[in-house]
Amino acid sequence: MSFYGYKLHAVCSIKGVFQSIDLSAASVHDIHYLKDIQHQMSDCILIGDKVYLSESVQLNLFETANIRLDNPKRKNQKHYKPQFYVFKKKRKRIETLFSQLCDQFMIRRNYTKTFSGFKNTIKNHFFNGYTIH
Repeated sequence: MSFYGYKLHAVCSIKGVFQSIDLSAASVHDIHYLKDIQHQMSDCILIGDKVYLSESVQLNLFETANIRLDNPKRKNQKHYKPQFYVFKKKRKRIETLFSQLCDQFMIRRNYTKTFSGFKNTIKNHFFNGYTIH
């Protein structure tokens, strides 16, 4: 029996409304999603998690689309500063939204047989009106 893994990448507003959604193979690093974001959004602040620490990617986002990526630093990093309280609070709301997708909608446990079926299940049940790449 074969198993396939996918990652759901999403950008949502601080009010919990999805702005952009993408699916990738589980083996693809999260930071590659940011390359797509710079063509979809501009002039904003993205609050990311600790996986988006690449300074070159952050600089590229800012230079190409005026997107400032704010993410918490790890405590063992140089120039560590705690994340701004308001961003930390908004990040918690975003994490709650993703937890709801996993727990309430059982997005981790699905019974589709193909990638196309998985994509359509997510699109039809949770993200009507959005394009999933």
